[in-house]
Amino acid sequence: MRYKIREFEFDSTSLVLSQNGEALTIRHNEAKLLALLIENSQQVFSKEDILSQVWQGKVVSEQAVFQNISHLRNIFGAEAIKTFPKRGYQWLLAVEALPVPEKQSFTTVIPNTAPEESKSTKPSYWRYVTFASLILAFLAAFVWDNSWQKQSASAKLPIAIAYIPFVSSDNAASITFQNNNNIDYTELTQPSYHLFSTSIELEYPKIANEHPYVLTGQIRQFNEKTYVDFHLKGKFEDWQGQLSAPSQQEAIKALQQHLTQPFIYAMLSEKTSAEIKQANLSIAHKQRPNDLIILGNLVDAYINTGEFDKAMVLADKLESSAKQQNSLLQLGNAQLLQSGILTRKELFDLSAHKLAQAITNFEQINDVKKQADAWFAQSWLKHQEDDYAGIKDSLLTSAELANKVQDIPRELDALTYLSVMAHKHKQHQDKYQLLQQAENKMTAYKLPIYHFAKIPFHHAIYTKNPSAKEPHLKQVLIYTELTPEHWVAQSSREQLVKHYIKQDRLPEAEAIVNKLKPDNASNTYLKMLVAQANKDTEAFVKHAQRTFELAHFSGETKLSLDTALLLCSTPNQPVNYDFYTQYISDNATAGWRRQNEVKLVALNL
Repeated sequence: MRYKIREFEFDSTSLVLSQNGEALTIRHNEAKLLALLIENSQQVFSKEDILSQVWQGKVVSEQAVFQNISHLRNIFGAEAIKTFPKRGYQWLLAVEALPVPEKQSFTTVIPNTAPEESKSTKPSYWRYVTFASLILAFLAAFVWDNSWQKQSASAKLPIAIAYIPFVSSDNAASITFQNNNNIDYTELTQPSYHLFSTSIELEYPKIANEHPYVLTGQIRQFNEKTYVDFHLKGKFEDWQGQLSAPSQQEAIKALQQHLTQPFIYAMLSEKTSAEIKQANLSIAHKQRPNDLIILGNLVDAYINTGEFDKAMVLADKLESSAKQQNSLLQLGNAQLLQSGILTRKELFDLSAHKLAQAITNFEQINDVKKQADAWFAQSWLKHQEDDYAGIKDSLLTSAELANKVQDIPRELDALTYLSVMAHKHKQHQDKYQLLQQAENKMTAYKLPIYHFAKIPFHHAIYTKNPSAKEPHLKQVLIYTELTPEHWVAQSSREQLVKHYIKQDRLPEAEAIVNKLKPDNASNTYLKMLVAQANKDTEAFVKHAQRTFELAHFSGETKLSLDTALLLCSTPNQPVNYDFYTQYISDNATAGWRRQNEVKLVALNL
């Protein structure tokens, strides 16, 4: 049949589309989808219906539907196809059936389209389709099951690791490593363990090109057992864990065996989405179910993707496995994870019970760092009870414990967080005294300047007037010139750019954006905002799509949701509206929905 749609004509048999008499380039599946919609304009087609009737069993993702719908809307206008949330799509434009000419040829070749097979060749065609489907399914399974081995080409055993000698509780170097068949070790005399652990954002980039994998940690003895805390730093991720053994020799052997797993180096070397990281850890756990370091990291991965029920199942498994292995260390870790999950599910009484158990187990093995973490976590439970005295006691205890083992980052985190909590609970004298105390400790510890950026950053938090925040945020950027990707620098740049845009001070916003070099989600997000303010549609769409891609790939769900919402909220933009609305529908958390309720209602989402 031939149809007229405004200035367009479409032949649903030959799948030829023309506009004002001139043929348009349209892909084969777009044409098949157009035919399906206009010949059944009274019907709403679900994604499953479209995949079944247009792709006819071929292995494709739902995104193919979104893309083809978007392309058709670009041709006919956004109003041509209506989206019914969670139902599907329907054609809305008026369609006029045209008479078929007496002599009509169906030999037109559509661009990017293979000619139709004759009836006599259909059996062969379907054999090819079936075979291709099987190949695609096999490849998908292969890629999924072996994605963690992507590093094999560049990080085959032996792995080259640079290590900073581990230190014991008395600060004496107590572990060195010898090369073996699996790992080639290079000892680094500088930086020291303490300098590296307190200034990793500054120190690691200095050696990363020559030594992409840097290992360091601490070792201690307690009750005739050896405990090791290790930290393996890579270009994109960190891999951390704890283990215990009856002797130092056995502890080192267990650590070296753990570090022979290729998936670790694949994760450290490539930026991956939270989902892929989770999948890699799941595969690794299946291969080494008794490695509780992997299991603990897998629990964390599920927590980070918001899948709290699955995280709790695995945390329970970690607890059970720790009991079987008679490991108080991993038992405490499991209970600390369980408490965190219960807190996120707002089951505060149960969370407090698990936290108390964790503290007891950490005390039994004298794990002071983990005790500090548990007391830090308890402050949030006290916050839910509106108990400022309890918050203060918890965080000061955490800071004192961290100071006891010279863990400077933990100590300063506890003090600065307590300052924020004092602000939340209107304890104004406390908040400034605590911030001053943190600054004094930074000076006493002779920390690099970027650490001091937290001081003006917190002063900006405590200032209500956006204009009054500006000088504090600008001070943060001065302090972080050598560490521009530090989180306080990223947050301050974002606040300043938004402030300048709101005040129509675009040259100042552009001056900040023009200095940004790394291609990461935070930077492209700011470029997107400036392009939008300048009404540069092409640049806006380019940066927005790149921001979404980078944020989604790196597991920054909130930023990817914010970007998707902005794309959907901006009218007359050539974007795949259905894809982004579906992404929001599938990934939005309850908290994010509350924050964006007005915009979501306006978009019927």
